[in-house]
Amino acid sequence: MAQAHRDEPLPPDWCRSLPRPEYKALTRVESADPWFEVYRVRPGVFAIYEPHQFEEVISYLIVGKNKALLFDTGIGVGRIHDVVSRLTTLPIIVLNSHSHYDHVGGNADFAEVLGVDSAFTRKNALGDVNHYGVSDALSPDRLCGSLPQGVSRETYRIRPWRITRFIHDNETLDLGERKLVVLFTPGHTPDSLMLLDRDNKLLFTGDMFYPGPIYLYTPETSTDDCKKSIERVAALVPQLELLLPSHNVPVAQPIQLIRLRDAFHDVEANRVKGVPADGLIEYRFQGFSFLMSPKKPQ
Repeated sequence: MAQAHRDEPLPPDWCRSLPRPEYKALTRVESADPWFEVYRVRPGVFAIYEPHQFEEVISYLIVGKNKALLFDTGIGVGRIHDVVSRLTTLPIIVLNSHSHYDHVGGNADFAEVLGVDSAFTRKNALGDVNHYGVSDALSPDRLCGSLPQGVSRETYRIRPWRITRFIHDNETLDLGERKLVVLFTPGHTPDSLMLLDRDNKLLFTGDMFYPGPIYLYTPETSTDDCKKSIERVAALVPQLELLLPSHNVPVAQPIQLIRLRDAFHDVEANRVKGVPADGLIEYRFQGFSFLMSPKKPQ
C-alpha cells in the first residue's frame, strides 16, 4: 500500500471482517511476537502477517539451504527479528518489495539489507521523514486491538537503516537449493520489485497486486511505469502456480495478473467508471480495485 494519506478511505468496521477466510486453509505456526501471525504457505515459505493494523501487511521469510531472505520487514511495531530468528537459524538477508514505511519498519534490526539504487530508496533509508503520515497509521481507527506494550503513536518512528548492497533487475539471489530472481516493477513506487521463485512457480508480488484497493495515487506513483510492469509480470502467468501478495492475504491465483492487466487497460481507455472515495477515485473489479487521484491516467 501507499504512504498513509489523510483522505485514504477507511471502510467502517473493517476489523470485524477478520480473520479473512483464506487463512483457514493455511498452517499456522507459533509466533515469537503476538503482533504477528505466522503461516506456512509452502515448504520453506512463511507469511508473517500483521492483522492488528489496517494495512494488514504481510512479510515473507523464504528459507534456502544456506541463507534465508526476508521479503519486507513490516510496519515496525512488532519485533519481526525475533519472529524470523525463531523460524530459522540461517543468516538472513532483507530485501524490500519497495520502501514505503509499512514494508521497512524492521529493517534497522538486520545486518544485511539489499536495496534498489534510487533516490527514493536512499531518502527513505534515512528513516521517518514524514511523521504525520507514519503516525496516522497507528491512529485508533486503524488498529484492531491495542499496540504492543511500550509502543505509542506519539513516539513511533521508522528507524534509519543501512543498505549494504544495491541489487539489479533480473539478478538471481541464490539461497542454496532455492533461487530467487529479482524483477524490477516500478509504478507504485520507483523502487517497487517482485521476487520470482521459478523452480517452485511462485511470484511474490509486493504492492503491484493484492486482493483489495491497490494504491496508485501518491506523488511517487507512475501510471506509465505501472502499465509496463503489469505487462511484464502478466506474461509470466503460464509459469506460475501461486501469487504471494504483500497485503491482506498471502495466496492468490496467477490469473489475477491477467485480470489486473485487462483492468488497467480498461481504466486507461475510460471503459470503466470510477467511484468517488473520500477525495480519490476507485475503479472496482472482481477481487481488487485501483485507488487513484481524480485525474485519470492518460
